[in-house]
Amino acid sequence: MSSSSDSQKIQVVVADPSALGLFGLAMVTLVAASQKLAWTTGLSFVIPWAIFLGTAAQLMACIYDFKHNNLFGATVFGAYGLFWISVASSWMIKMGVFGPALAGAVDVKQLGFAFVGYLIFSIIGTVAALRTTKVLFVIMFLIDLLFLGLSVDTLAPGGHWAHALAAYSEFSISMLSFYACGANFLNKWFGRTILPMGAALAK
Repeated sequence: MSSSSDSQKIQVVVADPSALGLFGLAMVTLVAASQKLAWTTGLSFVIPWAIFLGTAAQLMACIYDFKHNNLFGATVFGAYGLFWISVASSWMIKMGVFGPALAGAVDVKQLGFAFVGYLIFSIIGTVAALRTTKVLFVIMFLIDLLFLGLSVDTLAPGGHWAHALAAYSEFSISMLSFYACGANFLNKWFGRTILPMGAALAK
């Protein structure tokens, strides 16, 4: 009597989550850039967008990109989604939401080192983006500039150029992410290119 075991692979079909993740990125960077550019003031109304659009939308995209076996989208959306919940928590600590003890022990340079870590990751992501589309590559390059500006502005305050670099690159990220969101949504919905994203720069 012989027995045999068969392995079966089941694939669950889910929609491409890129448009949602890019919309989350576009919205949170738009609101955050408005504060950096002094179009708005304070961080109180930036925090909800950081949590729900910057974090929740991008983490949803991350999870479903893993299901798509899309390593780039899953890793990048996941990393930036976790960034926004972390930075929102940092803002809340500084504002005293979690009590005066935590607020009184803040060393802003620790946030600066976190920005340096994300700059390193973003450079790696930019290299990987060479195999995606021109639009995604430019978004990643702008994110590099954002974290460069944030790192210098936090660790060596006083340089207006670093703050301006962070502010304008973040606003540019938002505008280009809205375009990429529209391209992913409309191109897939209509089954043809409505908004071009540009061919990959490397194979």
